[in-house]
Amino acid sequence: MTIKEVYDALGENYADCVERLLTEENVARFAVRFLSDENFFALAQAMKTRDIEKAFIAAHTLKGLAQNLGFSALGKSASNLTEVLRKHTFDGADELFKEVEINYNLVAVEVKKFAEQ
Repeated sequence: MTIKEVYDALGENYADCVERLLTEENVARFAVRFLSDENFFALAQAMKTRDIEKAFIAAHTLKGLAQNLGFSALGKSASNLTEVLRKHTFDGADELFKEVEINYNLVAVEVKKFAEQ
């Protein structure tokens, strides 16, 4: 599996990501590093404990990371959650977190396939 195939499987725009990160090697390296990023897990914990500040920071950071790596579905769902949390409320946040979780898991599964070869 190539890193391009990861993006194809996710329906993402690989060419845009290469343009942003300059080389295919950078895309592959940063995509694999994505797997060790703790922001999704920090977000999940903060949602569970209802720590709005930590949830906001983790969602916002995850949004930026996903957008930089071209994982647009994850970036969009994290952005939607970020905007709710920015208002210092959990109203609607649980449903939005479920979307983030689904999109995160989709990305993680595909990137792991690439990383484990």
